[in-house]
Amino acid sequence: MRPVRCPLGLTLFASIFFAAGAAMAQEATVAPPAAMVLENVPPIRASLAAQVAKYNEFKPTSYAAWHPTKLEMIVSRRHNNTPQLFRVAKPGAPLELMTDYAEPVRSAQYEPRQGKFYVFGRDSGGNEVFRAYRRDVGMKASSQEAIPITPDNRRVQDTAWAKKSGRLLYVTVPVGRQGSNDQINSTISIVDPAQPEQARVLAELPGGGWGSFSFSQDDKQLAYLEYVSANETYLWLMDVASGKSRLLTQKGGEKVAYSDPVFSRDGKGVYTTSDRGSEFRRLVYLDLASGKETVLTPDINWDIDEIDLSDDGRLLAFVANEDGSSVLRMMSTRDHKQLAQPKLPMGVIGRIEWHRNSRNLALSLSSARSPSEVYSVDAKTGAVTRWTQHEKMDVDMNRFVEPSLVRWKSFDNRSISGFVYRPDAAKFPGKRPVMINIHGGPEGQSTPGFLGRNNYYTDEMGLIVIYPNVRGSTGYGKSFLKLDNGKLREDSVKDIGALLDWIATQPDMDAARVAVAGGSYGGYMTLAVSTMYADRIAAAVDIVGISNFVTFLERTESYRRDLRRVEYGDERDPDMRKWMEATAPANNAAKIKKPLFVVQGKNDPRVPWQEADQIVATVKKNGTPVWYMTANDEGHGFGKKANADYLFYSTIDFFNTYLLK
Repeated sequence: MRPVRCPLGLTLFASIFFAAGAAMAQEATVAPPAAMVLENVPPIRASLAAQVAKYNEFKPTSYAAWHPTKLEMIVSRRHNNTPQLFRVAKPGAPLELMTDYAEPVRSAQYEPRQGKFYVFGRDSGGNEVFRAYRRDVGMKASSQEAIPITPDNRRVQDTAWAKKSGRLLYVTVPVGRQGSNDQINSTISIVDPAQPEQARVLAELPGGGWGSFSFSQDDKQLAYLEYVSANETYLWLMDVASGKSRLLTQKGGEKVAYSDPVFSRDGKGVYTTSDRGSEFRRLVYLDLASGKETVLTPDINWDIDEIDLSDDGRLLAFVANEDGSSVLRMMSTRDHKQLAQPKLPMGVIGRIEWHRNSRNLALSLSSARSPSEVYSVDAKTGAVTRWTQHEKMDVDMNRFVEPSLVRWKSFDNRSISGFVYRPDAAKFPGKRPVMINIHGGPEGQSTPGFLGRNNYYTDEMGLIVIYPNVRGSTGYGKSFLKLDNGKLREDSVKDIGALLDWIATQPDMDAARVAVAGGSYGGYMTLAVSTMYADRIAAAVDIVGISNFVTFLERTESYRRDLRRVEYGDERDPDMRKWMEATAPANNAAKIKKPLFVVQGKNDPRVPWQEADQIVATVKKNGTPVWYMTANDEGHGFGKKANADYLFYSTIDFFNTYLLK
């Protein structure tokens, strides 16, 4: 069947046919978005779209920035088709639209002294070539004017404010796939956003793994990270005046992962997280003169995911990842004693940041029954204040399924865990079909957050949904994180094989009706499961997944290629290349016997579209049913609501056809 390009038109249309003198109405269908290309994907019935509609209107809200002098903030929430920026003047106040672009805008930073303007990033069509722009406070959202402050056709990797001078540091890398052996540099620049043409280059650093830049209080020093892999990072110190740097943490010996460096108030040390001598990243203080690391959280045997230091230097806020759930804590820097723990709802915390008053801490938080909302914590009183409230919905979120944490033994007797969302047994009795949804990364983690539209699977279709954390996932120690590197790759796939065994022992799960799905690395896992366990699944959904690590590494953007080689292996090594080719799903696609749905963004800089094309072409030759959806205005996943909605309708149809039959 030829790909069908869908023109702009009404979202719903109906055709009525008359035959043999009797009228027969053909059900109305939903027109796909204009930039979507479909192959073998059936038309979407309007009745299905209507039924699903109430699950498509969630608007998670994320914290973006505090105003430096007022107790107000910027948040990000969907407006029409994409996330945009909003001002919140006070807790519970109506959201005031600040930007209105066709492309998503998810983050912003106020100018740190008076807040007269803000800086935000935006890409085009999901290509992730982010550019930083300046907009004055008070500019109408309808105005498309914004002043670019970083170069065109270079990706902004990181930014950091020098709070005393009001200058902005930014890190850029070149873009464009130039072949597997191309070498790149990261350019470190500093600029007054009011005079972007006068930017000064501080340094050129080799490779694309430089980030987490943080200024000292006097703007004279920069702490930053050299990222080699999830298990290996190094801390550096730069003199801003000269651009000269020195390594703070030694290379050689134990490989250590650092993150989130922030200077102490006096500039004599850096607070950061480190897994030196530990399975987990702990909060530490690094003395710049001696190089000594002092562990501040020796009793917390979980990763510290986020840290921030109050402007007066007296309080550290940090988030511990405890089996996937977030726990916020605060600590005095004077005596390293923890304050009373804030009483927040149980859930998953996003970014945290202190207001410059050193009293109010902002954060985003989601749970199984609430999309992400923005809160603040008063460090003096312990009071928790909710700043945003979701709009009223036609669906009762308080009835959404809460997950249970389960564990199973894998092939090597290692314990693997995941979160299971079960439908109402009274409404859906007996053995139920199962969907296994595998996270990306692979250095990622499934957490018990808000499922959004995916609640439809449990609420309306009666599916049991499992989110596994196979080996290689973060949050379970650095040894667990390394268990899938290089030629150990298929061991993580075997963890799903062990999960299939576990499913067969569960009285409420139908082992004959199991689908596997995932995006990015989870897409690779989906394809690998489809080849290794073809007779044990009913269907598979691969979203922006890797089908061959050789072709993936040769085509992924140059700024990230070396970083991925550490995880997956170096395709330039003949022995590794041979192993990659032998195990590639694209080269084993003859084993895929169950229906496959492949989804891809044409502008994806991480997993290029050719990865999807080659798996689709190969599987089709076998006569296996393949649905193929490409969006020409998307990248690594669908960020525009219209595209995401249509993908969801089609996925429901796919499961109705091949899983619930």
